[in-house]
Amino acid sequence: MSKRRDFIKSAGAVGIAGLIAGCSGNSGGSEETAAETDGSESTATATATATEAPVAYGDGRATFYMSPSEPQQLMEAQYAPIQEMLQSELAVDSATLNYAAGYSAVLQSLAGGTGDIAETGPFAAALGVANDRCDIVLQRYGYGSWTYSSVLVTQEDSDIESLTDLEGERVAFADRLSASGALYPLFMLKQAGLDIGDLPTDTGSADFTPQFSSHAEAFAALERGQVAAAGVGQFITLNDARELKDGFRYVETEDGIPRAPIVVSPELSDEEQTAVTEAFVDASESLYLGEDGEADTDDDLWFSDVREADNETYQPVVEVANELGISAELLDS
Repeated sequence: MSKRRDFIKSAGAVGIAGLIAGCSGNSGGSEETAAETDGSESTATATATATEAPVAYGDGRATFYMSPSEPQQLMEAQYAPIQEMLQSELAVDSATLNYAAGYSAVLQSLAGGTGDIAETGPFAAALGVANDRCDIVLQRYGYGSWTYSSVLVTQEDSDIESLTDLEGERVAFADRLSASGALYPLFMLKQAGLDIGDLPTDTGSADFTPQFSSHAEAFAALERGQVAAAGVGQFITLNDARELKDGFRYVETEDGIPRAPIVVSPELSDEEQTAVTEAFVDASESLYLGEDGEADTDDDLWFSDVREADNETYQPVVEVANELGISAELLDS
């Protein structure tokens, strides 16, 4: 099934807004023509007999993709209950977890039908919807809020007092498609008056030298003293008490980013998408406790609830992307 969403409200907006067609598709399912009968069966019965039910989720498996925000082994333990839930609640032969190389890989798998469901970031999801690579179905809740923060953080004893001090410096970021680890840090730098060039696509024309990896690696580069600052999600900078780790300080913070969504392949039927949504919404609290099934252990998921969501939920992210003139071509860069 292919759906194209009218994701951006402003018809004159630049960037990803220009890629959206203002139309909506229908389910691509088809029904075979009933075989001719000798009159012993009614037409309705013949049609029902000749029509085969579609194979659920394409190949009979529900494949869930994880974005590489944390090490693979840890994420596999965290998402093990989700794998079990999908196996039991959906009409599938099996459910599998896949650890993707990056946000682009997640969206490519959903667009191509090799992936069915994924957890990803707000910015990646926004671009994915704009380019018909995913549909948003859920928003996640964590740490007492449906929103979270992006930060530009430096070492406590550094000479960086304001964002303008980063001119000529090396700055680490997460994935290019990360909202809190690329989009919002770049927005903050631009608002401060720095030239960000064509970032996050082209790295050669900014007032600073960027390097992209993951939230964990970007913050680790700052810890090692390899960069002057890191633009990351605030969550990666916090200790177990949810406080900033010792030895660091924030240069700038942007709050109110809608927490990350769960998305599905646009190739899924409306019924399959609804089944996924309901399976998550109706799940018990054990879904979030990780492989060991115990609360407050290392394999707990960072989020503790979900609610139904759609494109409108992530409109603030789209508006920032438009402000930076970012297009869906970034998905293929």
